[in-house]
Amino acid sequence: MIPIKPIQPGNTGNSAATPVEVANAFLKPGALHLTALPPLSLYIHFPWCVRKCPYCDFNSHEVKNGFPEEEYLAALRADLESALPSIWGRKVYTVFIGGGTPSLMSAAGLDRLMSDVRTLLPLDGAAEITMEANPGTFEAEKFKSYRASGINRLSIGIQSFNARHLEALGRIHDENEARRSVEIAQANFDNFNLDLMYALPQQTLEEARNDVATAIAFAPPHLSLYHLTLEPNTYFAKYPPAVPDDDTSAEMQDMILQLTTDAGYQHYEVSAFAQPHRQARHNLNYWEFGDYLGIGAGAHSKISFPHRIVRQMRYKQPKAYMEQMKLGRQIQEEFEIERGELGFEFMLNALRLTGGFEPNRFAERTGLTLNAIEKQLNAAEAKGLLYRDHRLIRPTELGRRFLNDLQQMFLN
Repeated sequence: MIPIKPIQPGNTGNSAATPVEVANAFLKPGALHLTALPPLSLYIHFPWCVRKCPYCDFNSHEVKNGFPEEEYLAALRADLESALPSIWGRKVYTVFIGGGTPSLMSAAGLDRLMSDVRTLLPLDGAAEITMEANPGTFEAEKFKSYRASGINRLSIGIQSFNARHLEALGRIHDENEARRSVEIAQANFDNFNLDLMYALPQQTLEEARNDVATAIAFAPPHLSLYHLTLEPNTYFAKYPPAVPDDDTSAEMQDMILQLTTDAGYQHYEVSAFAQPHRQARHNLNYWEFGDYLGIGAGAHSKISFPHRIVRQMRYKQPKAYMEQMKLGRQIQEEFEIERGELGFEFMLNALRLTGGFEPNRFAERTGLTLNAIEKQLNAAEAKGLLYRDHRLIRPTELGRRFLNDLQQMFLN
């Protein structure tokens, strides 16, 4: 974190005072006063994919007759350059290239992107740099080039090793391509994640078990296991498939916890399981209410300043984003998070961590004292949804089971 030196009384006219000190000296009543800025991450959005999956609500667009790689890369560089004043002097600890399907990018395109990032940003020497990839786009030589360009972690969208379920999910790969993609990842990366989904259309408990067991057999450092959700504005929301009932889904969750625990994985977040010391550092920064700059079509940012925390969103449609970047207008929406919303925003993320958080983290990341959410903490503790002492606040097992209810208790 970046410490912020407090201004001394009577020092506002001193020419040696920093801009931060001057800003803190003239805070409006009720403004935040962060004593340190949180770690900073970079998210880069690649908005194209081969085919839109029926469950997907991300900002992704089917590739039709190719995509304008050169124009988009130029827009990303211009976006990053425009954002520099808001993060000036801050080191970047993780980078995540998501989508869409970033692995559609050419090896030369990815190398250009990473060169721009390294040129413009002070990357930490041990930065975690992740790229999402889908099995239908895996080419061994291209992924060797990705690794040489600086990608040191892959996140592979397997979803299932079962042909019937892959077809139901609209995936472009089959079970053989799924296995082959993991083998290519193992050959080129010592750090990678496998994304799988469960409670799939007409999936049985045994089929879910086979998927998880197959994934574990590859010994990935990290596993993300997501319950299929029928999100609004998706094909599945309009035409809902037959999915396992709540009891079967609960049995699948219990099975997943048992298999991953037996294999030595730590369940450290609602849907995340890691071998010792292999947690996803980029995602941890989200859950710990860290800062992130998002560039690319539809990307979101959360950036802290000494006296306020702002959110931003880029233009969503790729064509509009590239056109607006040429005009120097990359931000479509920007707003300051209100004091009354900060408690909920923090807890919405932090309560996803099974191990919880230290109480002083709340003040560090929000600029508020824990008293701001004392009433809600007491209520959650009384219902058995939350455990807390002077060193730790975390959801109980019951709280993890009813996480949505627990999170909503902090919504004003």
